[in-house]
Amino acid sequence: MKKLLIIIVILLCSFSVTAQDYKTHKVQKGETIEQIAKQYLVTPHDILALNPDAQKELKPDMVLIIPTSRVKNEDIVSETKELIGYNTHKVRRKETLFSISQKYSIEIEDIKKANPSLYSENLRKGDKIKIPRYKTIVNNVSLNNTIKKYKVQPKEGKWRVAYKFGITVPELEALNPNINDILQPGDELNVPNISNNEEKTVEEEFNYYTVLKSEGFMALNRKLGVTQEELEALNPELKEGGLKLGMVLKVPGTIETKHTLKDIANTNLSKNLKNLSAKRIALMLPFSLNKVDVDSVQEAKKMIRTNGLLSVSLDFHSGVLMALDSAKQLGISTNLKVIDTRNQSSEISKILETNDFSDYDAVIGPLMPNNLERVASKLKRDRIPVISPLTMPKNLYDNVFQTIPTDELLEKAIINYVKRDSFPRHMVLISDSKHKAVSDRLKSEFPSAKQILSRKNKEGKEAYFMYPADLENVFQNGTNIVFLETDNEGFASNVISMINGLNMNDQKIILMTTNKNKAFDGKEISNYHLSNLKFHYPSVNKTIAVESRNSFVKQYMNIYNVSPNKYAVRGFDLTLDLLLRLASQDDLYQASSSDIETEYVENKFRYSKKIFGGYYNEAVYIVQYDDLSIIEAKE
Repeated sequence: MKKLLIIIVILLCSFSVTAQDYKTHKVQKGETIEQIAKQYLVTPHDILALNPDAQKELKPDMVLIIPTSRVKNEDIVSETKELIGYNTHKVRRKETLFSISQKYSIEIEDIKKANPSLYSENLRKGDKIKIPRYKTIVNNVSLNNTIKKYKVQPKEGKWRVAYKFGITVPELEALNPNINDILQPGDELNVPNISNNEEKTVEEEFNYYTVLKSEGFMALNRKLGVTQEELEALNPELKEGGLKLGMVLKVPGTIETKHTLKDIANTNLSKNLKNLSAKRIALMLPFSLNKVDVDSVQEAKKMIRTNGLLSVSLDFHSGVLMALDSAKQLGISTNLKVIDTRNQSSEISKILETNDFSDYDAVIGPLMPNNLERVASKLKRDRIPVISPLTMPKNLYDNVFQTIPTDELLEKAIINYVKRDSFPRHMVLISDSKHKAVSDRLKSEFPSAKQILSRKNKEGKEAYFMYPADLENVFQNGTNIVFLETDNEGFASNVISMINGLNMNDQKIILMTTNKNKAFDGKEISNYHLSNLKFHYPSVNKTIAVESRNSFVKQYMNIYNVSPNKYAVRGFDLTLDLLLRLASQDDLYQASSSDIETEYVENKFRYSKKIFGGYYNEAVYIVQYDDLSIIEAKE
C-alpha cells in the first residue's frame, strides 16, 4: 500500500510539471497548423510531435496540446491611441502629405483614412482636409509570449540571433515578418524576452548547423559525421525536446556545415495531368486604359512608347495568351479574367469590393508590390494563390508565390557554382566600400582569396577607381576568378578594362559578380571585354537566342511580327507553369513541393515554403558572356 501511494505521488508530481510546460488549444474553423504555431511562438513540428492525429487531418473543435515557448511572462507597457476628434487644415502652396504629417506629428496613412479621396487624388492648394486628433492610452499588458527589441550586432545573421535567444530560425522569422534575408548591423528585431544570463554565446571555435526539414539524428550522422551522443553533449536541450526544424546546433569546429542549393532533375508536368477541369485565372495588370485615346492610333502608339508600365503589361499579356493556347493543346482549358488595376490603390479596393475571387484557382499580379500586398491580404482568407510575376512581395503571406529568386539566393548560387569546380584557381575580390559586406561574405566562403577595395579621395570618401599598380602581382599563372562587386559604372569600367589587359594565355582571368546590376550594362562597359573575360553572373532567367528558332519564338513572330522580349517570355513561362501545376494536382499548393523543378523557354521554377509564410522560387541560372552572346554556363 505504501509503495502504491509513493507511485501515485510521483505520477501526480510528473503531471504537475508537465502541466506547466504545455497548454491546450481548441481548433477553430479554417485554422492551419502554421497559424496556430505562430500564435504560440512554436513550430508546426512541435505541435505535430505532440498531436500525431493532426498530421492526417485538422478538424474544428479538435483540442491540441501546445508546448509553452521559453520566454518571460512579465507585464509590458503597451501604448494605444484613441481618436478624440478632428482639426481642419487648409492646404497651402507646395504643402505635401509628408510636410502636413510632420507638422501635426501623425502618420500619412492616418490623414488618408480621415480623407479617403486622398487615396486616389493629389493635394491641391486651398483644399480643406481633416486632421485626426488622438489621445495616447498606456496599459500594462501581461502576455504569455512577451518580446523585446534587439539590435543586430556586426557579423550576426539569422542563425546567430536565433541561437543566442534559444529559438529556431523559423521562430525568429515569425517574430519578424519583414525580416531581411541578410541582416545588417543595427537592424532592430523582436526576440524572446529571456533573461540576459539565459542568452547563449556563439563560440567561434565551433561550427553551427541549422536543422532542415525531416532531418533526424541518423541523417545528421550521415551528413555531418557526428553522433547523437556528441550532439546532445554540445546541445543539452536536445535531450528534452529533440530535433526541431530550424534549430541551430553547435557542432565540432572540424565539421563543414555549409550546404548547397539542391540540384534536381527537371519535371515534365505535361506527362502527369490528372485535373483537367477548367481553370479560373485572374490577371491583374496596370494597363491604365482610361488614359489611352483609343480613337487615335498615333496617340495610342505614343502612350505605349512613353508609358513603361503599359508596355510591360502588354508584352506580359501577349505571353500569357500564348501560354493559354499551349495549355489548351494539352487539354487544359482556362477562363481568364483580365483586370486593369490602373496602378491605383483606389482601383484595387474597387476591384476587391466588386469581384468574388473565392472560386478562382489563382490570381496573377498585380505587378507593383503595394497593390499585390492588398490583393494577397484580402484573398488569403480563402487561400487563393496570388502570384507575384515580376517584383518582390512586401510580405510573403501564406497564399503568395514569389516567382523572382531573392538576391541572397542569387549570391548563394554563384558561390556554389564556383565551389563545385574542382580545378585549382586563384580568387580575387574587388569591391567599392559600399559593397564591402558582400566582399566580406565572399571572403568567408573563400578564405584564401585576396581582397582589394577601391581608392578613396583626400577627404577619405569613396572615389570609385583603382590604379594599375593596385593589381600588380595579384594574378597567378593558371585560372584566376575575379569577383567584382559594385553598382558604379565608372568603377566597373575602370576595373574591367584593367583586368582585361592582364588576361593572358598563361594567366587566365574569369570575371564574376553576385549581382549584375546596371553598372555592368552601361555605355562605358565593353561587351568585348566581358566576352573575353567570360563574365559569369547569377540570373533569374537565361536569354534564348532568336536565331535558335525555338517553337515559342516562331509562333510569337508569326502572330505579332516581332521577336518576344523578356516580359513576353516571362508571361508565357509563368502562366504555362501555373496551368500545368494546377492540372497535375488538386491545387497549386499541392503542386509546389520543393522536389518539383520546371523549366520552359527562359525561366525555371522550384518553390520552397517558408514555415510561417508563402512560397518562393529558388531556381537560379548561372549565365556567362561567350562570343558576344549570353549563354547558360555549364559546369
